[in-house]
Amino acid sequence: MNAEDLCFASAAELTRLYQSRALSPVELVQAILERIERLEPRLNAFARLTPEMALDQARKAERALMNGEAFGPLHGVPVTIKDHEAIAGLPTEFGSFTSKGKTPDFTTPMITRLRDAGAIILGKTTTPEFGWKGVSEGPLTGTTHNPWKHGYNAGASSSGAGVGAAAGYGPLHQGGDGAGSIRMPAHFCGVFGLKPTYGRVPIYPPSTGDNTLHLGPITRSVADASLMLKVMAGPHPWDQTSLESLPADYPSRLHDTPPRPLRIAFSPDLGHARVDPEVAELVSSAVKVFEAELGLTVEEITPAWGPHGPELARFFWPAHFAARHASLLPEWEAKMDRGFVTCIRAGMNYTLAEYQSMRPKKYAYAVDIHRFFEDWDFLVTPSVSVAAFPADRLQPAHWPQHPWDWLSWAEFSYPFNLSGNPAASIPCGFTRDGLPVGLQVVGRRFDDLGVLQLASRFETARPWAQHRPPHLHATS
Repeated sequence: MNAEDLCFASAAELTRLYQSRALSPVELVQAILERIERLEPRLNAFARLTPEMALDQARKAERALMNGEAFGPLHGVPVTIKDHEAIAGLPTEFGSFTSKGKTPDFTTPMITRLRDAGAIILGKTTTPEFGWKGVSEGPLTGTTHNPWKHGYNAGASSSGAGVGAAAGYGPLHQGGDGAGSIRMPAHFCGVFGLKPTYGRVPIYPPSTGDNTLHLGPITRSVADASLMLKVMAGPHPWDQTSLESLPADYPSRLHDTPPRPLRIAFSPDLGHARVDPEVAELVSSAVKVFEAELGLTVEEITPAWGPHGPELARFFWPAHFAARHASLLPEWEAKMDRGFVTCIRAGMNYTLAEYQSMRPKKYAYAVDIHRFFEDWDFLVTPSVSVAAFPADRLQPAHWPQHPWDWLSWAEFSYPFNLSGNPAASIPCGFTRDGLPVGLQVVGRRFDDLGVLQLASRFETARPWAQHRPPHLHATS
């Protein structure tokens, strides 16, 4: 296996190579760091690369292998962490000058679990300012470029994670999703991303997004995501909203046969969303795979709750950012993202009474989604309405323009942040310009395993991990 193939190898492949002594963690990390060094000036996926720390961890993993010590499920496997998550001693900057250099004295539980499982942390990946938008550009780190087309949006706010997965920066990448920011990078970058059930992966410090933030994996395969999720998931006392139940054994159950025929609904637009024709065509063709090749029955539907989402999203998105960040404006406005400032100011116009009156509507909307899933096991939709577009824009040029509302092209993702359902984006094809498109699979709350299983079946029928951005080959 050459150096490039090692960089794109799955976690399972790396584990087999380690166990057979055909590869050492040091050799792997050196290969990935060399690739990152060559590609990073162009892609800009890292807010902070930690090569010395990674090599030190790799040497420890190598010694443990040689000494026959306990072998964790991620022993020697590289992982990247989104620069929203705290690692003691490393700055956590949220893509903002307002947090530049701020260094926590604690590590969030999810990262501790990855480390305890043997993972090697390569560094912190880029995000737009405080993850406020779905575009991979921000004032502190600049533009993170889509590996399939330079200068184009890689999705956000976990853009660096999506780029890392697509570009061969190792197999495992951690993302966070408050309105689609795991699924959007997966869609734009042609990889797999899972937003687990709310509470499946503990969050600390607590999010002030009113129970909409989810942490999860971005990978090149469903199997790697299932392995990473098993390590990340489980209750933790620091997060009082974390689910009490332990995670299922996702990797070993990935290919279990469903106990009964699955009921799958397909909505091309949720009853209100605009979708570019080429994206709609690719998603429609992917849905036919479930029927023609997997033998599943899919029924096209229009959910009654769909059109109620935009009002909620446009209210809570600016309201939550205003509550968290309005105090920054007097000192920092000149160094902040202009669209973010506009979004904050929009939220500052809301009163507490208005906020409290909207919350019952939000929870009623979530209940409507859960009632919908009493009749269906899964819902499939487009992941995003558009393929990648220039990253210096908030909306594609052919879409309605707005000073802060990028949600118009992401109407399929935020509903399931409001409801807490597990949802994944699966690569399902390429546009005529060679840009990836994703299919979203949504499951019942708590059925993360089911989403992974259905995604795995689609992956078997339409494999995607062999696709690599053509201009990133070792000879480039």
